[in-house]
Amino acid sequence: MENFLGELLGTMFLIILGDGVVAGVLLSRSKAENAGWIVITTGWAFAVMVGVFVAISAGSAPAHINPAVTIASLVVPGSGITLATAVFMIIAQFIGAFLGGVIVYLAYLPHWAVTADPGLKLAVFSTGPAIRTTTTNIITEVIGTFVLVAGVGALFGRGLGPTPATNLGPFLVGALVWGIGLSLGGPTGYAINPARDLGPRIAHALLPIPGKGGSDWDYSWIPVVGPVIGGLLGGIMWALVFVVR
Repeated sequence: MENFLGELLGTMFLIILGDGVVAGVLLSRSKAENAGWIVITTGWAFAVMVGVFVAISAGSAPAHINPAVTIASLVVPGSGITLATAVFMIIAQFIGAFLGGVIVYLAYLPHWAVTADPGLKLAVFSTGPAIRTTTTNIITEVIGTFVLVAGVGALFGRGLGPTPATNLGPFLVGALVWGIGLSLGGPTGYAINPARDLGPRIAHALLPIPGKGGSDWDYSWIPVVGPVIGGLLGGIMWALVFVVR
């Protein structure tokens, strides 16, 4: 139950701050409107840092807040994550991501009606490609998530993430995600987390957002499948390079 609550709350805070910064930059008459990509990537870095801290404090020592990381842990020796535990954690992550999307909607309630572009409203909740080509979009998400999981493996070696809330783990993971966003986020908006994309996308579909348009379900599988593949590849590298050797 502690893992469940920690992953749910950690992912919820991840989305509140992550989708929140996107809303601030994209929605009309926000004080942060048009602040740009640097602000978005920085906000997401802090979102990850806070999400990890919250997850740990609420009882999830692994603090994955990302199904791709949880799935990757299944191939890392000594992770202590069983298939049943992984499923439990992933369900919590998706619920937390959905709730985070709802909270961002409430935080920016007056701004939806004054924002004309439905694409900007969707972009608050979920990612989308700059150039829509299925193969390259998947490749980008695979690479980004591979760097994330392999990078976490390099940071923590035989461990699977920070356990004491006083160590540097959350700051380091936040910095890693910041770097991924700056370097690899341009083509697809760097979902690198199936829950981060799908949970809020479902919220977008269900919430009464004025003039919101569609939720782009044709693209929605790419930020799920790509990160899962990239996470597994990163987990294999973690296992073979950072654990076995």
